[in-house]
Amino acid sequence: MVSPRDLSSENRSYWTGRAPGYSEINRQELSTQQKQKWKDLLCDEIARRFPGKPAQEIRVLDVGTGPGFFAVLLCEIGCSVTAVDLTPAMLSEAGKNAGELRDRIRFLEMDAQSLEFPEGSFDLIVSRNLTWDLPDPAQAYSEWARVLAPGGMLLVFDANWYSYLFDEEDRRAYERDRINSVEKGVPDQNVGENFDVMEDIARRLPLSGIRRPEWDLIQLAACGLTAETDEEIWRKVWSEEEKINFSSTPMFLVRAYR
Repeated sequence: MVSPRDLSSENRSYWTGRAPGYSEINRQELSTQQKQKWKDLLCDEIARRFPGKPAQEIRVLDVGTGPGFFAVLLCEIGCSVTAVDLTPAMLSEAGKNAGELRDRIRFLEMDAQSLEFPEGSFDLIVSRNLTWDLPDPAQAYSEWARVLAPGGMLLVFDANWYSYLFDEEDRRAYERDRINSVEKGVPDQNVGENFDVMEDIARRLPLSGIRRPEWDLIQLAACGLTAETDEEIWRKVWSEEEKINFSSTPMFLVRAYR
């Protein structure tokens, strides 16, 4: 059995290689209408949870920032942003993507499952496409709950990305997505970039074979948080290309409150 530490090491190696290509996807998002869709969504979530609170007083942790997409948006909104990632290559890309905002965002190399912050350090914690990839997601949620301040909010955007490795019906749906991508003439985001390596890692990650977001609700409740889900959130922010590529794995949102 592979240990969480070994999986973390494999993950770091994989995402080091993926950093330039993944960063290019983020740069495209930052240069299209996707940027405004996501910014509007984040502004709405913040306004509902923190009505009347100045953005600069909202302490944000972007956990698993990758190439910095959320960090950039939340800094532009005016929040005080800390962004962490396990992979130095991703943090380097995030700094480049932040541009003139680079010095206003605190970028730190850190394990999402072992945060080096005091309890209650952040009012808002966000993550996108991270939890599925963690060797110990239960420990991660425990850590995120620990550093979330009273009255704070956690926003987790994720999907059942590799369920097709464990479920035959999901496999057929995944393969239909690949065919639809070709037929509709859009780039297939599940081809190339050593996806076979990621599949090998995903087979050994604990959440790949677990149906979510039901698991998330149970785990966050165990951490003392009140949680709810929005399984239609993808309709608000995904591009048409994403909807074609990933129709079998729609993105969900888990909101949790302290």
